[in-house]
Amino acid sequence: MAEERAQRRLAAVLAADVVGYSRLMEQDEAGTLATLKERRKGILKPLVGEHHGRIVKVMGDGVLVEFASAVNAVACAVELQKRMASANDRPEERRIVLRMGINVGDLIVEGGDLYGDGVNIAARLQAMAEPGEIYVSQIVLDHVKNRVELKFENLGERTVRNIAEPVRVYRIARADRVAKSATHELPLPTKPSIAVLPFQNLSGDPEQEYFADGISEDLTTALSRFEWLFVIARNSAFTYKGKAVDVRRVGRELGVRYVLEGSVRRSGNRVRINAQLIGAEADHHVWAQRYDREIRDLFELQDDIVASIAATVGPEITLAEIARTRGKRPDDFDAWDHYLRALSAYHRMTKEDMDTAIADLEKAIQIDSQFANAHALLGLCHAHVGMRGWVRPSRPAFERARQWVEQAVRLAPTHPETLQSLAFVLAITGQAKDAIRVARTAIDLNPNFAEAYVALGHGLIFCGDLEGGLAACRTAERGSPRDSRGTWLYSSMGHAYFFLGDYERAIETSKKSLHQDPSGFGALVVLACTYAQLGRRDEAQHYVDELLRHIPRYSLRALRKNPMFVAPDLIEKLVDSMRLAGLPE
Repeated sequence: MAEERAQRRLAAVLAADVVGYSRLMEQDEAGTLATLKERRKGILKPLVGEHHGRIVKVMGDGVLVEFASAVNAVACAVELQKRMASANDRPEERRIVLRMGINVGDLIVEGGDLYGDGVNIAARLQAMAEPGEIYVSQIVLDHVKNRVELKFENLGERTVRNIAEPVRVYRIARADRVAKSATHELPLPTKPSIAVLPFQNLSGDPEQEYFADGISEDLTTALSRFEWLFVIARNSAFTYKGKAVDVRRVGRELGVRYVLEGSVRRSGNRVRINAQLIGAEADHHVWAQRYDREIRDLFELQDDIVASIAATVGPEITLAEIARTRGKRPDDFDAWDHYLRALSAYHRMTKEDMDTAIADLEKAIQIDSQFANAHALLGLCHAHVGMRGWVRPSRPAFERARQWVEQAVRLAPTHPETLQSLAFVLAITGQAKDAIRVARTAIDLNPNFAEAYVALGHGLIFCGDLEGGLAACRTAERGSPRDSRGTWLYSSMGHAYFFLGDYERAIETSKKSLHQDPSGFGALVVLACTYAQLGRRDEAQHYVDELLRHIPRYSLRALRKNPMFVAPDLIEKLVDSMRLAGLPE
């Protein structure tokens, strides 16, 4: 029967609650309840009536209000915040401060109550909001823009619990913050930006202050080596030392999208370092890690921790930036957005995604012809198109790859990213020795750049220096465990373990490569060869069939002509093993 009485209608929903309600009740339960009752009667109810709203329910510290118009909902919320602030004549720690969320949606009305995603989103926006703030959804902005004289600050897309699609969130700018931003806030640079705040010394020993400061300073230097990353200078970041930090305020004042902060605690000969990367615009955690170490050589320990954090933070920021572009409309894309979308497609490593990546990179270069990293990634895309047999003949694809990466290096000869891309193209076109030299130059420029170690390891392995190549690959793996280009890393390692006769590790690492890239032919070749050497013919044939499914015309002749292998004995071992596995001549 309840279902028969339920109705649906489109309406605006305002959700509000009291910040720190539990604390206020703990301090003065009777006074807090009396004040809330007074505010509801004297401020909330009259305002809702003036704006033609309906109070759906009051829940302790919260209230849910329905409006037929989004304009009325926004106007009521703004005025409610103003009047609540004006009525706060208590000490700061006992003031009644609201946070609010507004959404427009298709609501289910039953027995006077409201249900549905429209209500859920309003409640989630309210939970995200800062004290004294109003957060609204994109649909609310669409309803009220050009109809209210308010400034809306874009906070990007947010994932909302129990809601399938992300919600784009806006904050209604308060007059006091708008005035402040005119003099104190800095615009964000076009490329990703970060500030490394002074790490806190939690050891209780002022003598350890230098160690915490040293880590912060070294991290600033290490991150500055990533050419695509804008890093705030040490002197500016250290103005926040010893202060309680509001990450959003730091982001606005320094003009950065990310903040890296942490703490150091030392006890005897042990040290614990916590580091966390935070998105400053929304104050959300991007990455966090704890490092527990025994102190033998303090400077060696500091170098190890800094290298580990810096090598991880770079890829984490890239992943966060890729996620951020998903919330933008394509017609708002700049060159960096097109590059990030291409990078995401490149990682998926299918023919369709590679075509998408190439198209986006061409658009990025049209917008910014000096964008070196876009040239470099475009070269890598064409290299994979040729290497995977997605175009016949493959030689023109390799030639285009070489042209693009060489142009990237001409544009940015000291960028590790452009040199790493050149090293990869050199390696797959039979110039592994030159690839090794170029990769080492990239590492000299940025010792924390994991992908350069992958390029070095790849070149060394295919030149026959198997142990040296594995050492470089392990450095890359340790430095960037979440890098989605691990398919290249594990394919190289799989080859090395196979050539060394360590078949168990060859299978393990090659399957890691396939997990990230099911069509990765290097891993398929190693698995077929390894199972053939182990006498497991059915499994060997399975991977040969997979290889031929992705590259139908692949053969022993094509494998023998692969230019990547500089050492003849390596290619012969692969050819003999693939013949045993069942690959046709």
